[in-house]
Amino acid sequence: MNRNTKIGYARVSTLEQNQELQLDALEKAGCEKIYSDKVSGGRADRPGLQEALEYLRPGDALIVWRLDRLGRSLKHLIEVVEDLEERGIGFASLQEGFDTTTSGGKLIFQIFGALAEFEKNLIRERTMAGLEAARARGRLGGRRNKLSDAQTKTLKKMHESKQHSVGEICKLLSISRPTFYRYLNMK
Repeated sequence: MNRNTKIGYARVSTLEQNQELQLDALEKAGCEKIYSDKVSGGRADRPGLQEALEYLRPGDALIVWRLDRLGRSLKHLIEVVEDLEERGIGFASLQEGFDTTTSGGKLIFQIFGALAEFEKNLIRERTMAGLEAARARGRLGGRRNKLSDAQTKTLKKMHESKQHSVGEICKLLSISRPTFYRYLNMK
């Protein structure tokens, strides 16, 4: 059964910000029910969005005032809209005039997805090229050693002498117990 209900979602980042502009626009767009959150867009736990997503049924449409109100990032936005599409739910953004229930909106969304994939591949390629260049200059990746070779020898000698507790050695060398045992077991 298709309900064809428009469900709105509004979000502001701080308690001081006002949702009225978004709420008015969503009501004017014909949203029968509006969910909202007052949290940063970067946060994954947004109860209002979760409730809206659970309420939506095939044939419904999720409406937001602007695209940045929905997704934490372009990748997250694409994931949410793809999930909606798989469930037979439309998506529209009022400010951008974006609507996945139209063929033009679907095309634009597919272009967004392709651009996000392209960006991800570029980042991966740049990272790999940077690591390769660093290796060519003799640098290895990873965290620098906490202790010098001399400090590692001291650590092992102190432990073998049994005159110092593990806690004393850690305090003297300003390291944690896991770091102590990692260096103790190094060859």
